[in-house]
Amino acid sequence: MKIRQALISLSNKNGALEFAQGLIAHGVKLLSTGGTAKLLRDAGLPVTEVGDYTGFPEMLDGRVKTLHPRVHGGILARRDSPEHMATLEQHDIPTIDLVCVNLYPFRETVANPAVTLVEAIENIDIGGPAMVRSAAKNYAGVAVVTDPEDYPALLAEMASSAGALSLGTRFALAKKAFVHTARYDGAIANWLTALDDANQPQPFPEQLQLAFDRVETLRYGENPHQQAAFYRDPAPTAGSIANYRQLQGKELSYNNIADADAAWECVKTFDTPACVIIKHANPCGVAVDVNLVSAYAKAFQTDSTSAFGGIIAFNGTVDHEVVAAMNARKHFVEVLLAPAFTDAAREMLAAKQNLRVLELPLARVYHAFELKRVGGGLLVQTPDRFNVQPADLRVVTQVAPSATQIEDLLFAYRVAKFVKSNAIVFCGGGMTLGVGAGQMSRVDSTRIAASKAQSAGLDLAGSCVASDAFFPFRDGLDVVAGAGAKAVIQPGGSVRDDEVISAADEHGLAMVFTGARHFRH
Repeated sequence: MKIRQALISLSNKNGALEFAQGLIAHGVKLLSTGGTAKLLRDAGLPVTEVGDYTGFPEMLDGRVKTLHPRVHGGILARRDSPEHMATLEQHDIPTIDLVCVNLYPFRETVANPAVTLVEAIENIDIGGPAMVRSAAKNYAGVAVVTDPEDYPALLAEMASSAGALSLGTRFALAKKAFVHTARYDGAIANWLTALDDANQPQPFPEQLQLAFDRVETLRYGENPHQQAAFYRDPAPTAGSIANYRQLQGKELSYNNIADADAAWECVKTFDTPACVIIKHANPCGVAVDVNLVSAYAKAFQTDSTSAFGGIIAFNGTVDHEVVAAMNARKHFVEVLLAPAFTDAAREMLAAKQNLRVLELPLARVYHAFELKRVGGGLLVQTPDRFNVQPADLRVVTQVAPSATQIEDLLFAYRVAKFVKSNAIVFCGGGMTLGVGAGQMSRVDSTRIAASKAQSAGLDLAGSCVASDAFFPFRDGLDVVAGAGAKAVIQPGGSVRDDEVISAADEHGLAMVFTGARHFRH
C-alpha cells in the first residue's frame, strides 16, 4: 500500500521534522494541526492545516480539530469496498494513508504533585485517540504511527518498497497503537479514580489498570510443568531488576529472576561495599566491609553449603579480584549481579559459559506499588520503605548497647527485612552469622539460625540478633541468650513485651525496639 497522504499531529515532536521530510521525499502530502503544522511550516515544508482541509477552523480552545468526516472518512473507509470508495468520491474526501499521532502528555502532567484537576482534564486528548483508533481499526488500508522510535524503520521500508508499507508492518503498528491508547486511558482512569472527595490524589485507585510489556517467554515457571513469561513495566523503576542487561550465560529462568530481584533489592540498600547471597528467595549470607572481596568472603562464610547454586549481588564494580575469590572457593553460582564489571573480570567470567551475569544501574528507589496475585484478586501495597536509623532505636533494657553493637543491630535489622517471616538474623562484625527463615514459630526460626551458625563453625558469643517482628514469648530470648548473643533488635509491640524485656534483663542482654516490623511473605 503506497502512502500518498499523511496526517501528522504530535505532542511529542522528537524526530517529527526528519520523518516529515522523509515522507515528502516519497511524494506524500502532509496534513497537520496547530503546533505541529507550525513546526513543519517554519522548516519550509509544504503542509496543509487541517482547518483548511475540512473547511472548519480549530475551535473551543483546540478541543475540536480533527473530529470531522473529511478526516475520519479518509481514515476509516475500506479500500476494498466499492461502496466506501464511492462515498469518498461523492463527498470529495481523499484517503489518508498514514496517521502519525501521539497524545497530550497526561502522565507527565499528573506526575506533578501540585497539578490541579482542571489542568489534568485539559490534558486529556480526545481527537488524538479517535484518530489513532480509527487508523488502527482500518490497518488494512492505513498505517498508524504512535512512537517516534519507529520513524527510521518506516522510512527505510518505504525507500525499499516504492513508498509503500506492507500489511505486516501496518498490523504491527495497529497493535502498538491500541496498546498506546489503552495505556493512555488506563493512566487517566487510575488518576481520576484515586481522587478523594476533595479531589486530592490518594495512593490506591478505585479501579486499578495495569500495563506491562512481555520481555520473554521463559522455559518454564517455578516447576517444569508450569508455563511462564517475564513482563516489564513500560517505565521500570530506576535501579529495579527489570533494568538488567545480560552480559553472558544461559537464559534466565523464572526462579532466577525472582531470586535475583531479592538479592538486588537487599544489596542496594547498603551504602558501604556489600555482598548478598540468596538461595530460594532468602539471604543465606550478607556482609559489608571495606571492599567487595572481603564482603564476599564474609557472606560466603555464613552458609557455604546453601550458597552453592545461589545468586550473588554486589553493590559495586566487580573486578578480577572478586572473581578470583569466587573461583578460589569453587563457588557454583547461578546468577551474578552488579552495577558494573571490569574488562578483566568479564574475561575471567567468560570461562563460565553458563553463568548468568547481569549488569544493572544502582539506584535506591522504590516501586510505587508491590503486587501479589491471589485467587480472584490482587493484593496491592506500598513498599516497605522503612530503613532503621539510630534515632529510631529505643533502649528498653537495663543494659544499653555499645556503639559497635548498635552498628551490628542496624545491619542485622536491615537484613531481616529481606528474610521470609518469621525471620531471625544473628550477626557480628558486619556479617550474618546465622539466618532462620520462613518458620511458623519464631522460636523455631531462632533455633534454626543458631544451629546454622554452629554448623558453619561461627561463634555466636557476643553476637547481635534481629527479629523482623516482636517476640511473642520469652522463649525466643532464652534461645538467643543461650546461643551467646548480647544484643537484640526487634519492633516491640507484643502484649508480653514486659515479660520479654524481663527475660532480656535476666540474661544481661541489651535490647532495643524500633517500632516498625518487617514481615515478608
